[in-house]
Amino acid sequence: MPATRYQARPSGGEVAVRFPQRRAFLRRLLAASAVLPALPIPGRAQPPEVVNPRATDGDEKMQPQWEQLLTLTVGNSNADLNGSSERVLQAAVDSVARRGGGTVQLLPGTWVLRNSLFLSSRVRLIGSGADTILTRPASVSTVLSADSDWYDQEVTLADSAGFQVGDGVVLRAVNPHNGAATVIKRTLTARSGNRFLLSDGLRENLWLSGKPTCDSLYPLITSEYSSDVLIENLVLDGNRRQTGHLDGNYGGCIFLQDCSRFTIRRVEACHNNGDGISFQICHDVTVQDCHSHDNADLGLHPGSGSQRPVLRGNRLERNSQGLFWCWGVKFGLAEDNVIESNRLYGVSIGHNDTDNLMRNNTIRNSGQFGVLFRQEDRGLDFWPNRNVLEGNTIENSGGDDGVAIEISGRVRDLKFVGNRIIERRGPAGRIGIRIAAEVGSVQLADNMITGMHTAIMDQRPPEKRG
Repeated sequence: MPATRYQARPSGGEVAVRFPQRRAFLRRLLAASAVLPALPIPGRAQPPEVVNPRATDGDEKMQPQWEQLLTLTVGNSNADLNGSSERVLQAAVDSVARRGGGTVQLLPGTWVLRNSLFLSSRVRLIGSGADTILTRPASVSTVLSADSDWYDQEVTLADSAGFQVGDGVVLRAVNPHNGAATVIKRTLTARSGNRFLLSDGLRENLWLSGKPTCDSLYPLITSEYSSDVLIENLVLDGNRRQTGHLDGNYGGCIFLQDCSRFTIRRVEACHNNGDGISFQICHDVTVQDCHSHDNADLGLHPGSGSQRPVLRGNRLERNSQGLFWCWGVKFGLAEDNVIESNRLYGVSIGHNDTDNLMRNNTIRNSGQFGVLFRQEDRGLDFWPNRNVLEGNTIENSGGDDGVAIEISGRVRDLKFVGNRIIERRGPAGRIGIRIAAEVGSVQLADNMITGMHTAIMDQRPPEKRG
């Protein structure tokens, strides 16, 4: 029986209040904690390895490797599904996903997308190489002509010319309370004149005082909360000259959010007014043998909180930055990449990006720094600690005062082994490795530095140099 306690009424007297018995409460607490995973105990045996798994309802971790899955071909003509817009591509993806997964095979052709292609779990999107091209029309932009509150699911455009039902859009404004940027991605799903229904509620205020705008901008390929996906063997052209800018926290030729176990292979991501390939809070993503080039921003952007990315054999050329490790990217591998002629940095690594290995990459002709370890002084310890540069070639970095490897802030426990740092244009004021005064331990071993005015500029006090 529950225990009984008495508490005073505000108006006088007492009222009985029943509480659960302590034992019953503890039983429920222990039962709830039983669903938490058990921690391994040293010396105890591990579960047997799963061999030749069977398909078991609800078990998504262990599945047989089936020899054949459903395949739908998509082409401009002579395929299972024919067309030249994102609608036919989306129909194929949705059809395969409803059947538990499979392959969407894109034949040679060109598709002009007015909205993103949204991928689902267990879908393989495979093109036919350079002859499979996904691109976009010129973007259009307007301002909003009526206030929308955070709970609304519609907007009113001042000029709706160029917008259609089905279009992907980005709604942007300045938050009138704190001046922060508001960015909302939606699809236009219905209209009456200049009023458009959105695919989801706003959840942010779009008040005219914040100068809200609507632009027909979107990633070409995107996915959220999905897993076990392959994107392979196609070209994504962002039509940079005719489109507005959308940064890599929201877009890219490919943009992924909260996904796991994606493989992006032999994809050309180019001419985007933003990033080439970007993924945020995505784990176990492999980007291999891709060519990301001539994008306004970042060639390859493993984004905030992403764990264990593998970035191998890619060419990252003529972007603003080649490889940008974002916030909290950990235990990643960047290997055998060619990172060339990027306007600012070849590689940039910073905010809490720890325990990553960059090996056997070629980084050349970077506009300012070959590799930058960013200053991250906004928290107690946000520096990119415990990263390794091994066996890389870093060549011709920056202008006359360029630096091949720039190390700033209070980063520590870095290891540079067997790298070749080369300057072929004359020494001028160029520096091989510059280490800021606050930097912690940096292990240097078997690195070759040639052609520089200063091979190593170590600004730390003698007692910190080791």
